[in-house]
Amino acid sequence: MGFLKQNAPVVDYQEWSKGTRAEKIVPMARHWAEVGFGTPVALHLFYVVKVALYVLGAWLVVLGTDGIDGFTEVRQWYAEPIVFEKIVLYTMLYEVIGLGCGFGPLNNRFFPPMGSILYWLRPRTIRLPPWPGRVPLTRGTTRTPVDVLLYAALLVMLVVALCSNGTGPIPELGTEVGVLPVWQIATILALLAVLGLRDKVVFLAARAEVYASFAVAFMFTGADIILAAKLVCLAIWLGAAVSKLTKHFPFIISTMMSNNPVLRPKWLKRRFFEHFPDDLRPGWPSRWLAHVSTAIEGLVPLVLFFAHGGWPLTLAAIVMVCFHFGILSAIPMGVPLEWNVFMMFSVVALFIGHSGVGLTDMATPLPLLLFGVLVGAIVLGNLFPRKVSFLVGMRYYAGNWDTSLWCMKPSASEKIERHVVSIASMPQAQMERYFGSPETAEMYLYMGYAFRSFNSHGRAMFTLAHRAMAGQNEDDYVLTDGERICSTAVGWNFGDGHMHNEQLIEALQERCHFEPGEVRVLLLDAQPIHRQTQQYRLVDAATGEFERGYVKVADMVTRQPWDDTVPVHVTWRKEPGDEPAPADRGTPARSD
Repeated sequence: MGFLKQNAPVVDYQEWSKGTRAEKIVPMARHWAEVGFGTPVALHLFYVVKVALYVLGAWLVVLGTDGIDGFTEVRQWYAEPIVFEKIVLYTMLYEVIGLGCGFGPLNNRFFPPMGSILYWLRPRTIRLPPWPGRVPLTRGTTRTPVDVLLYAALLVMLVVALCSNGTGPIPELGTEVGVLPVWQIATILALLAVLGLRDKVVFLAARAEVYASFAVAFMFTGADIILAAKLVCLAIWLGAAVSKLTKHFPFIISTMMSNNPVLRPKWLKRRFFEHFPDDLRPGWPSRWLAHVSTAIEGLVPLVLFFAHGGWPLTLAAIVMVCFHFGILSAIPMGVPLEWNVFMMFSVVALFIGHSGVGLTDMATPLPLLLFGVLVGAIVLGNLFPRKVSFLVGMRYYAGNWDTSLWCMKPSASEKIERHVVSIASMPQAQMERYFGSPETAEMYLYMGYAFRSFNSHGRAMFTLAHRAMAGQNEDDYVLTDGERICSTAVGWNFGDGHMHNEQLIEALQERCHFEPGEVRVLLLDAQPIHRQTQQYRLVDAATGEFERGYVKVADMVTRQPWDDTVPVHVTWRKEPGDEPAPADRGTPARSD
């Protein structure tokens, strides 16, 4: 990869363009295996600078607190409870503005590099309430001035808290500075809750499963604040580890290592695959690293929590800091960079700075209650992934996500451009502008297909795409990842298929009035942890769902990235005169 120039795959465009979709993915997948996306070094450095500015901003916010002094005297104040509180709220503000996860070109967001605040301060943009039929005053998908004011109020309250001083001495925590006023934390949580009921996208973009959970801990008193914060960290790590106990995770490792800017030699990247260039399933290094990293994330945090000093605590802290730095240095797609920096700081501030605080210091059962709620969400998220966001279920980078693939005719893209209030243009137009020509943009579109197909579920997605376009001319469609549509329509995306499911399809249909066959969408659920299948639905934006069924995980993980012949098991298919699809009970009605 060059410093300023993208490392592009070398193909004869005229010959390459004559191939089938699967054939055109082959050279892109092989290029990805050796090079990754080919991102210029300058762009990786841009993200490094961005992380440095995040750290500098946090540093300055902390030093603006009375009683916290000395830019280089970190050892004197890093363990102050108010410092951790401000870092949490600062990171929440950073994320909900749109500067964190999902920012910039590595998330296929080119012009502009972020959405979030540019959408959520603008009326008439799309909002997606989680339970519009159950929660009063949340119906509809159009952002109103009330929604804008709620979002603005959240930003204002976060800034107010970051500019506030401590409440005074707390002997149980050994602090003279104290903590932030409880009313500020309560107001932030209330605003986030109301916003979340009006628009789940804002709630998820704030990374509420992490930072709001810590904010709840700040509502407690004395040592319970630190204990509860430690338990939140424990829930995050254990939840992430459990979600990786599937066959999908090695595929994430091989894909991420290929795109790792630190591991530069091509021969080394090839080793992460079974037998380059013909067998691009994860090789033994990928499988080994997947097992080791899962064990680290599932076991070392227990040592970190229960060891209250000495070399076991120090060693566990070093391992967890290195674990998150390893993810950070890979600069993964989706760029959850600041989150990893935050988790590294949490290890030091909570577990080293307050090593003596443990379960025996608990004054009320509230910390355990908070931990129980988080564990409950994780369990439900792994058992019923269609019902629970992969963020709330803490299924981070496990390779097991709800996904969608949108098959759209050019006329549909034009309707979205005309009728949907947005900041960014459609993905294809952005890519053509960024890469300079339709031909180059098409090649990088297929690089995106290769990335998706390197994930185990990608094999099923491109198989099911044929079924989604059945009865139509496939050449009439452009296949676009649901995340790209979500990015354009609602202003934020981060791998969560709940934001581009039937609800978004209906919101776009309401505005664009697509014709039958103009937009066909494949919706593929994540794998429930207790089953070895993934459910799918095929939806026409104009006429509704017309097929559902499932694919077996074993059939996906044994195929190559370009293989679009995964066996499909149909449980319902719409026939002329049929009623809407029956509720999914997981029992096959018939199969192909």
